[in-house]
Amino acid sequence: MMKNKLKSYDYTLILAIIVLSIFGLVMVYSASMGAALNRYGYEHDFFYQKQKMALLGSAAIFIVFAYVFPYRLLKKTAWLIMIVLISFGALGAVLIIGKVAGNAQSWFDLGFFSIQPAEFAKISVIIYLSAVYAKKQSYINNFNKGVVPPLAYLIIISGLIIMQPDFGTAAIVIAIAILIILSSGMNIKNIMKLVAIGAAVLTIFALGFQDWIFSEERLSRLSVLEDPFEDVKDEGFHLSNSLIAIGSGGITGLGLGQGVQKLGYLPESHTDFIIAVVAEELGLIGVAFVVLSLCFIVLKGYRIAMRCKDPFGSLLAIGISSMIGVQSIINLAGVSGVIPLTGVPLPFVSYGGSSIMQLAMSAGILVNVSMYTRLETNSKKGNVKPVPEKQPVRQKVYKARTGRSL
Repeated sequence: MMKNKLKSYDYTLILAIIVLSIFGLVMVYSASMGAALNRYGYEHDFFYQKQKMALLGSAAIFIVFAYVFPYRLLKKTAWLIMIVLISFGALGAVLIIGKVAGNAQSWFDLGFFSIQPAEFAKISVIIYLSAVYAKKQSYINNFNKGVVPPLAYLIIISGLIIMQPDFGTAAIVIAIAILIILSSGMNIKNIMKLVAIGAAVLTIFALGFQDWIFSEERLSRLSVLEDPFEDVKDEGFHLSNSLIAIGSGGITGLGLGQGVQKLGYLPESHTDFIIAVVAEELGLIGVAFVVLSLCFIVLKGYRIAMRCKDPFGSLLAIGISSMIGVQSIINLAGVSGVIPLTGVPLPFVSYGGSSIMQLAMSAGILVNVSMYTRLETNSKKGNVKPVPEKQPVRQKVYKARTGRSL
């Protein structure tokens, strides 16, 4: 059985995750040297060392969820209750005792390490919605019984994240939920009802908090997209330097470690803007490698979802793939000036212990779904017994006695 399991793993997917994570570690080292020297003196590799330790811990997490822990256990009621309680407890507690960083109260400061609960809320929403909607398949088109109840969890989680405030993560959580719901099998009538309810909620929210939503600071994030170089010393500072970095790299880049914008010009060069450093130092080739690797992982995830016969496993694969894809799009679009900056890290590449550990857990679950899907497919094929070959000796004896062939 163990041998069959090992044969059933998708090693191309695993390799893509490992290679992209190692590439991200190298880029974190290159992108963070200036910031590390500025903040910590001679410790030029401060962020690199922290990311390396987080990556090693994430490797252990990945192995547990990819090989040791069967994904179907997550559908058990006890696990779902624990996920709900931990999610609510962590997101509620961070609003009371959390550390403020980047104008958001999103972190638990543990001294040697900081944890961002909102990162793990992404995978908790994926697991919860996938499990609940998989269990409700027999009455998925009953709006009041099959569709609405799980949304209460989503609304509370999103609300707690918005209160930090962390609009980028909240947007990702809602986008993931929408894609899981659209893939759950409910009919178009119920989907349209959800669209109408969502539009009504957004309208009420916008009217109730219009002074906050449409504040001068938030509106400036939209206006700066038109011409970030018009106010390069203030509102356009981040985006203008990001565009300079992207434009400086050309096809092949200036060379690994040779970037200039990371040396005090590009804030958060090792987190939100790391792709700008990739573009400057490795050029279009480096950016293409990152984008194609992410596309490969996402498309692999959707292919796993299509092949998986278990509704829970299929929805899990859709949710995890969508999370990686949506987060990548938001980061790349923000850094290139297509949408306002949201502070969303680039999966597997950006610096961040909570992010890489959550991604390791998610990727491990995705690989586990893939393994069990392949294992079941192969076992079903193996159950078809081939027609036994006729035995030559027996055939000769039978023909000698009867004059006929077997």
